[in-house]
Amino acid sequence: MRVFGHGTRAGAALAMIGAALLVLTGCSGGGQPDVTLGPQAEGKLPSETTKLIDEAVDAAISASASSGAIVGVWAPWAGTSLKGYGVTEIDGKTKMEPDMAFRIGANTRPMSCTVLLGLVDDGVVELNDKVSSYLPGMVGAEGVTFKQLCQGTSGYGSYRGNLDTIFIQNPERVWAPLELFNDGLATHEATPGESFSSADTGYVLLGIALEAATNKTFSELYEKYVFTPLGLENTSLPAPKDVSLPDTALHSYEALKVDGKLQCDKPYDESKLSSSMGFSSTGVVATADELHTFSQAFAQSKLFSKGAAKQQKETRPISDDAPSWQQYGFGTYHYGPLYGQAGDVPGFITASLSDPASGMTVVVMLNNSTAGGALALNLAMQVASYASKVPAAKGHKAPELDLPWSAEQMAKGVSDSAVCQG
Repeated sequence: MRVFGHGTRAGAALAMIGAALLVLTGCSGGGQPDVTLGPQAEGKLPSETTKLIDEAVDAAISASASSGAIVGVWAPWAGTSLKGYGVTEIDGKTKMEPDMAFRIGANTRPMSCTVLLGLVDDGVVELNDKVSSYLPGMVGAEGVTFKQLCQGTSGYGSYRGNLDTIFIQNPERVWAPLELFNDGLATHEATPGESFSSADTGYVLLGIALEAATNKTFSELYEKYVFTPLGLENTSLPAPKDVSLPDTALHSYEALKVDGKLQCDKPYDESKLSSSMGFSSTGVVATADELHTFSQAFAQSKLFSKGAAKQQKETRPISDDAPSWQQYGFGTYHYGPLYGQAGDVPGFITASLSDPASGMTVVVMLNNSTAGGALALNLAMQVASYASKVPAAKGHKAPELDLPWSAEQMAKGVSDSAVCQG
């Protein structure tokens, strides 16, 4: 297991004390996790499948102008493929390792909604509570419920459009969550409950409100309801001033447009980035393996009660013209049978997809965010298409997993999203 110098949740001076406590309490970092996943076939995926995956990842690295990627596939009936591709920085020589932690972007959102469902199970809040009950006098929070924040029906727009250039050019600046929320109010889109929006503003408000309701930081809430139950040792919401990635060899990039043209030869290095620009919407750092663990556990409703799971599984259309197999649930999209999220933060594009029935999970990261999260989603869906057809290993049975897209369609989506070509 990789030992990280930054972003860990216990200081070195407390290591011996913490280890003793963990043995007693059964928390992550030494004890057994409270939640376990189903059996996973040992060994690697067949070579013909890994070849297809490798070719898809290589094409996506080129299309996104990344220097490298991390892609993992877990097919419980067949095996695993978890690999680093390329190098950690432009013109560098350090190989991308599969256990390097990265900023997971919108995959933070189902974690935040897991916290909400956990607090509902504990009787601390209710889904239909008005957020304003916990934030009296806060302008713009009136009439919105916790449930609407995780369903994407809060009516808020995104703060990213107004602030992205500042984020990219000033990655280490610390932002107060209220700053982000107030900027998001300027892009108000709809009356609460009326229509879906993937906007980040609502998830930031969720974090502000739950901190107020519990008198705990969101980092502490993640620990209690997500990280500790799953035994996630290398996943965290870094402190706003802790801007370095756990492995400082990993770099990440984004190119800005000047006069309508991408400055591909001069991308900004976003390796040092404050989590405060994403907070409870996009701020978490994790490894691919631990993001897989969370994504599978979330899809299979292992972190909350059956009653909460019913809420989590409710879906709604994302738009009038979207395919019927694309819906939104509770902090996550439903793409056919798969639960997933995808998106970008300055420097990274990421996606995670998981099938609640079979446990098949795909995690994707590329270290250049210029192309946007759609490219990562297309790659993840392409890889999922390959993985869904893998034959069963000896002693296992392959599921009937029918995905409403083809690998070829998703490969074209990657190609159509390409940036900085030539």
